[in-house]
Amino acid sequence: MEHGEAAAHSAHVALESGVVLLAAALLFVIVFRKLGLGATLGYLVAGAVVGPQVLGLAGGGEATLSFGELGIVMLLFVVGLELAPSRLWRLRNAIFGLGLTQVVACGLALTAVIWLATSYPLAAALAVGLSLGLSSTAQVLPMLQSGGNLRTPVGERAFSILLFQDLSIIPLLAIVAALGTQGAEQAGPVSGWLQLPVALGACVGLVLAGRFALRPLLRLIGRLGEREMFVVAALFAVVASAALMQAIGLSTALGAFIAGVMLADTPYRHELEADIEPFRSILLGLFFVSVGMMLDLEAIAAQPLFVLGMAAALVASKAAIITALGMAVKLPWRSALALGLLLSQGGEFGFVLFTEGQRGGVIDGETASLFTAIVTISMATTPFLMMATERLRRPLRGADETRDGPDGETAQALVIGFGRFGQTVAQMLATAGLEVTMIDKDVPQIDTAEEFGIKVFFGDGLRMDMLRQAGAGEAEVICFCIDGDQVDREFLASVREAFPAAALFVRTFDRRHVIKLADADIAFQVREVRESAIAMSRAALDHVDTDESAIERLEREYRENDMARLQSQIDADDLHAGKERNVLRRRQGLT
Repeated sequence: MEHGEAAAHSAHVALESGVVLLAAALLFVIVFRKLGLGATLGYLVAGAVVGPQVLGLAGGGEATLSFGELGIVMLLFVVGLELAPSRLWRLRNAIFGLGLTQVVACGLALTAVIWLATSYPLAAALAVGLSLGLSSTAQVLPMLQSGGNLRTPVGERAFSILLFQDLSIIPLLAIVAALGTQGAEQAGPVSGWLQLPVALGACVGLVLAGRFALRPLLRLIGRLGEREMFVVAALFAVVASAALMQAIGLSTALGAFIAGVMLADTPYRHELEADIEPFRSILLGLFFVSVGMMLDLEAIAAQPLFVLGMAAALVASKAAIITALGMAVKLPWRSALALGLLLSQGGEFGFVLFTEGQRGGVIDGETASLFTAIVTISMATTPFLMMATERLRRPLRGADETRDGPDGETAQALVIGFGRFGQTVAQMLATAGLEVTMIDKDVPQIDTAEEFGIKVFFGDGLRMDMLRQAGAGEAEVICFCIDGDQVDREFLASVREAFPAAALFVRTFDRRHVIKLADADIAFQVREVRESAIAMSRAALDHVDTDESAIERLEREYRENDMARLQSQIDADDLHAGKERNVLRRRQGLT
């Protein structure tokens, strides 16, 4: 009985804390977004305010942090979905060249700063310095995604560096454990450099599981038409891959990233991305809230000059080094500066390394608290730095520098529906040199397309989240080539509001459908069989030796009469209006 009461009390406390955290997050994120400071800073401040050291409205942040780390895991899964193996291979030089150089250069530079500025032993300075060399994947990637900059030269180099940083967690954990006096006993299920071959084996296992187990499962779910099961499958892929990596003592985010990459070139990419997005956003927000809750304000108050000075040194050192590296890889100096400022903060994996260092005895609890506060403050500076330097980073008019832009992989056109109609539209657009993304929810149709080497993504193109994940925000045209009258006026209005830069083209079913869409803000619409019927009529007239000029005149008269009749039906909102214009009725003497 007591156990049941304790469980009920715990659930009640958790519910109250959840309400407080979500309310605070909602309030502060809205305020900070209105001020142009970004959501991340809002989450951090919300956590600090409701945390145990200010208002005390919620408990400690450790439990929330553990839960919120799932947000980082899902973030890396979504990023992996956007990186087909071919694109990842293309970025190999940036990942292993630029990424390795950044981690080593920033880690050693910050080690020197800490060693010279404090009385820490060299081992402690090295453990902290290497930890500070990492940047915040959870902060930077959403900034790049929300701004549509992930596929730009700056975005790709930032991502390459962040990806290598995530990969470097494996050897960094081993290094920090080796520096400590207790690291050997606390290293985890797989210790030291044995992690490397184990990690490679786990990666191979994930790839094989994805190809021979998960892909057939997704195909089966697609055939069944159970959308909820896609959500379950997506969460299963993320959590299972992360759990595998955690079981052998490696980065859970790395496991999720590999799971995303192995599904990046499947037709189900956009559907998975759309399904996982709400969970990712909420959990990532909770992660930053928990970081704010764990901010040790007493440690800051005890040594404010040290904390603020070290945070400034951290940001300045990383910004300078990464800017120099950006210029070394031929980025214009403004783009290089943007890269440097974007990655100038400490990262969430630093918290993991501080914990490992404290567990191994290389640093004490006070040092871990101080540098946790320093990392948090550095993360808070990023939105301000990006705002303050916006004009400076903007390329000058007439300068030889080229603006960062899409690298050719961003779709210029979306074709929704890949049946007989959509195939023709997609081929015409592709022939003109446009990058086309095609979406359909008919699995056999997708499989047939794959037999001909055509990539069609699985998903419901009438879902706003699906359109957004497929790149509608960057598309110039969106063509709805779906059979039937499923596309309605309200949906098109939502699409127009969400993606104002895209022109909308709609395949309509019949006259009733045209009438329903009369007030819709669309660039072009066509009845699905009208033009083919006109083409057959022309061929028939030609066969009975009708003069070509007469055929042209007859077609023109038909079109004018048909449009006048249609306008009458639209004005009256009645399909029977304008029936006196029906040529068949007049020929048969029915009027």
